[in-house]
Amino acid sequence: MSTRELPQPAAVTRILCPVDLGELSVRTLAYAGEIARWYGCELTALHVVPAFEPAEVPPGRLFDPVKFVYPMTGDEIEEELRRAAHAAAVNADRVCVAARSGDPSRVIVEQAVAAHADLLVVSTHGRSGWNRLVLGSVAETVLRTAPCPVFTVPPHAPEMPSRVAVDTVLCAVDFSPASLRAVGFAVDVARRAAATLTLLEVVEWLAEEEPRTIAHFSVPEARACLMNDERARLETLVAEQPPVGRGAATRVAAGRAYRQILQAASETGADLIVMGAQGRGGTPLASLGSTTHQVVRGATCPVLTVPVPAAGAVADHRR
Repeated sequence: MSTRELPQPAAVTRILCPVDLGELSVRTLAYAGEIARWYGCELTALHVVPAFEPAEVPPGRLFDPVKFVYPMTGDEIEEELRRAAHAAAVNADRVCVAARSGDPSRVIVEQAVAAHADLLVVSTHGRSGWNRLVLGSVAETVLRTAPCPVFTVPPHAPEMPSRVAVDTVLCAVDFSPASLRAVGFAVDVARRAAATLTLLEVVEWLAEEEPRTIAHFSVPEARACLMNDERARLETLVAEQPPVGRGAATRVAAGRAYRQILQAASETGADLIVMGAQGRGGTPLASLGSTTHQVVRGATCPVLTVPVPAAGAVADHRR
């Protein structure tokens, strides 16, 4: 299958942006609003609470009166969402607001399915203050189970809505089906944001499971030869794409994939990393050590994670 037949990204017509109304909500909504502007599409800001009914708080001491906590009503939450969207400079005519109750990660995914969302925009840090994605976190669960691409916003992203800009896009490529689909999204985003695009492939030299067909060879020469081959492959991929923003470049590195992706993002000043949720090795995001998981954990810029396309949609491009 030629790379000319790469799967094109689905049109982004509906964006779902769940926020916890904490300090990062405005920042997350600012990114969601900017993407909605690129695509001229609908944006829904969602807040999920455990329940709308009053909750009993057990007394601290015997015979102390039982206290009740009265959560915000749905109307109050929706008004707070409108204020957050206004603070994020999101056009009021473009944003809808919704308040739901239940388990946040489950409700977010259910709402994404029900609304036929094409993109989820979420913060990787919530009110609980955890400083890395940990097992059981809302963001991680959403990443593993979302039915569509997920745009994660880390706490180090620009704070003011006026500073939201995507000038440099870094797309990690390993020629797996998910990463080839990610290339389509990266090209589209770079075009709409008028950004520079860099395609990066990391050669993880040498994987233990790779067969050694010869007993003696020069490792530096073999590595250089392999990297040259992959660079040519990337350049062919770039040449087959439509014009991209302010141009496209290629980059090949050797080492642990997630470390090289984060390093390249730092060196290129990337405003966005785009990558597949499942790589060539077939390791799903559910794996704690997956490259995608490590990149989302360590990135200081947003990461657009593109899930594996439906079975059979894209052939394996490995030689």
